[in-house]
Amino acid sequence: MGVSESVSQAFSKFGRPGSSVVNDFSVAVATANGTGSQTANLTLLRSFFKMGIPVHGKNIFPSNIQGLPTWYHIRVSHQGYIARRPPEILVAFNAATLHEDVTSLQTGGVCFYNQDLRGVPERDDLIYYPIPVKELVASSSDLKGKVREYIANMTYLGALAQLLQIPLEVIEEALSYHFGKRQKLVDANMKVVRAAFDWIAENVEKRDPYRVAPMEETDGLVLMTGNEAGALGSVFGGVSLAAWYPITPSTSFIDALREFLPKLRKDADGSLTYTVIQAEDELAAIGIALGGGWAGARTLTATSGPGISLMSEFIGLGYFAEIPAVIWDIQRVGPSTGMPTRTSQGDVSFVYHLGHGDTDNIILFPASIEECFEFGHQALDLADVFQTPVFVLSDLDLGMNNWMGKPFAYPDRPLQRGKVLTAEQIDESGFTRYLDIDGDGIGFRTLPGNPHPQSAYFTRGTGHDEHAEYSERPEDWVQNGERLVRKFETVRQHVPGPVIEEMASADVGIIGFGTTKYAIDEARDQLAADGLSTSYLRLRALPLNGEVRDFVNRHQHVLVIEMNRDGQLNAILRSELPELASKLVSLAYLDGMPLTAAWVRTRIEEVLKEPVYE
Repeated sequence: MGVSESVSQAFSKFGRPGSSVVNDFSVAVATANGTGSQTANLTLLRSFFKMGIPVHGKNIFPSNIQGLPTWYHIRVSHQGYIARRPPEILVAFNAATLHEDVTSLQTGGVCFYNQDLRGVPERDDLIYYPIPVKELVASSSDLKGKVREYIANMTYLGALAQLLQIPLEVIEEALSYHFGKRQKLVDANMKVVRAAFDWIAENVEKRDPYRVAPMEETDGLVLMTGNEAGALGSVFGGVSLAAWYPITPSTSFIDALREFLPKLRKDADGSLTYTVIQAEDELAAIGIALGGGWAGARTLTATSGPGISLMSEFIGLGYFAEIPAVIWDIQRVGPSTGMPTRTSQGDVSFVYHLGHGDTDNIILFPASIEECFEFGHQALDLADVFQTPVFVLSDLDLGMNNWMGKPFAYPDRPLQRGKVLTAEQIDESGFTRYLDIDGDGIGFRTLPGNPHPQSAYFTRGTGHDEHAEYSERPEDWVQNGERLVRKFETVRQHVPGPVIEEMASADVGIIGFGTTKYAIDEARDQLAADGLSTSYLRLRALPLNGEVRDFVNRHQHVLVIEMNRDGQLNAILRSELPELASKLVSLAYLDGMPLTAAWVRTRIEEVLKEPVYE
C-alpha cells in the first residue's frame, strides 16, 4: 500500500510534512497472551533506554491463562514525558484484535502487521508495513513447536529496528541483559532479528517520519519496576519476616523480595536472617505479619484489594492492640474480582479507615521507583514508631511496569524502632503499656524475651485500660480512644509531606497522588503553553498535614484528580477540610487504564468553562 494523499494531509495536520519525527512517538504492540512477546517488548524498551532516550512501557495484559489479547505500550519522548498516549505506531500481530487495533489507530499512523494474517482493514490514512513472519522464521531458525512461536516475535523487533534506526548492537545488548548473558539464546533470537532487519532494508521503502537518535537523558538512571524497588527498600529497612498469599498484581513484590534477601541479608557465617512464608490465604498472611510485629520483627505482607478485604478484622486488631506491620497494596480495579490486571486508585477510602469501629490508618502514596524504595524502608520505621499497621498504596501500573529512576539513596539514618523498653529502663522508670507519658499518644512497649518480671502484658483486641488490663468501664474506653486520636495527630507531622509546585499567579490548584503525576505534569505544561498557569500538590501520605490546608486556601479552585469512580481522595479532603470544601472539585475517572495528559487537560478546560468557575 502506498502513501496516499490523505496520509500526507494527516502529517501536515500534525505539523510535520516530509520531516522526521525524532524521539517523540508511542508504539502499541498487539499480540496474544502467552506467545512470548514480552521478550521482544522488553528488549525494545531497553534498547531505547540504552540509546539514552526517555522511555516508559506499559503492559496491558489479560487476567487469564494464555490466549487472550495483550498489548504493550511504549512511550518515547525526548522531552521526558512518560504518561500513556495513544499510539502513532501499531504492531498488529494478533488476529483476534486485528480489526479493532487497526481501526482505532489515529490518522497518519503506521501499522506493522504480520502479513500471514488475513482481513487487515484497509485505510487510506495509514502507512502499512507487512512482515512475512513465517518466511523469515523458516529461513533463519530451525526451532520447532512453541519455541518457534515465541521467536516469531523477533521479526517485528527487527523490522522496527530497521525503520526506526535502532542499531543492531543495541538490540543485542538488550537481549543479552534479558537472557542473563546466555549467549545461545541471544544468538538464536538475533538470527531472526537480523533476518527481519535485512529483509525490510531490501524490500521496504520507509514512508513514515518516525525514527530515533541517541541522546544522553538516561545516563546514570536505572530501569526497574515499582514492586522490585519497594522490595529492595524493604530489605534496606530491615524486613525480617514477610508473609503473603499470591494475588495479581502483588506477587512480583514478594518474588523480588525473595531475590534480594538471599544476597543482602546474611550473617557473617552465611546464615540467613529472614523468613518468607507463603500462607494458606490472606487472613493467615496478615496474622503471621502481626504476630511477627508483636514479637519485634520488621514485618510486611503484599496484596491487592480482595486480599485487603480478607485482612480487615486483623487490621483492626493491629490498630487497637497497637502492633506494627506494613501492608503493600498494589491496587487493581474493584470491587469484587473486578479487573485484576488493570490499574486503579480505588482502595483509598477503604484502607484509610479499614476496620470496624473508629479506625485510622497511615497510608503512603509512592509515585516513582525512587519513592517505592524510600517508602519501603520508611514504612517499616513508621510502623514501629507508631506501633500500628502502615499501608503503602502503589498500583498495578507502578508496581508491574518498568520505570526510569535515579539510583536509590542509602537510608540516611538507623532503623527507627520507637519506644521499646529494655529491662534496665523498666527498672529505672517502670512500665505501663498504654500510658501516654510524652503527650504524643504513643505508649511504651516491650518485646518477648525481656527478662524483667514487669515486662509482660496481655495483648488484646477487647477494651483495656492503660495497664493493658481488660476493661469495659466507659472512662477507660474514652481515655484510650482519645489517646489513639492524639497519636494520629502526632502521625500528621511525621509522614512524608506533599510535593508542591507553586505558581505565584495561579488561581487554579491541582491535587493528585501516585502515578497520576505523569499525566498531570504533561497536561500542566500544555495548559501553561496556552496561557493557563496551575499549581500542583502531590499528596504522598495520609493523614493530611497543614501544608495541604494552606495550599487549598491559597487557590480559588482546586481540582482533585484520581483514578477511581467516586473521587475518594476528594471526599477525604472535604471531610477533613470542611471550611474549604466549596473550593474542591473532583476529577475522578476509572477505566482500568492509566490516565492520559489529553484527558487531564480536556477535563480541566471543561470544568473551568462551567459558569460557576468563570
